[in-house]
Amino acid sequence: MINEEKDMNNIEEEDTIIVLTDEDGNDVEFEFLDNVEYEGNLYVVMIPVEDEDAGVVIMLLEEGETEDEDSLLTVTDEDVVEAVYEIFKENNKDVFEFEED
Repeated sequence: MINEEKDMNNIEEEDTIIVLTDEDGNDVEFEFLDNVEYEGNLYVVMIPVEDEDAGVVIMLLEEGETEDEDSLLTVTDEDVVEAVYEIFKENNKDVFEFEED
């Protein structure tokens, strides 16, 4: 599990870098791209700062009792990842250029 260190509900346009801590305790920087709601859940779409060629990362925002307890969880269901990515592409078609699969 990766724990977030930012309040995902208050991200502003100029505040797009999210530092996450992986299971080994390493800090990893991501550029926040968008939030996507899908089937009652909120997903965060971001891209690794160090390796933008790796593609987008989609994680489930799990809200804790307080904002400090919010977590980003890995999404293992490929159907959910694909559905969220399609919504992200539709919502951002005027912002980003997407490669055709």
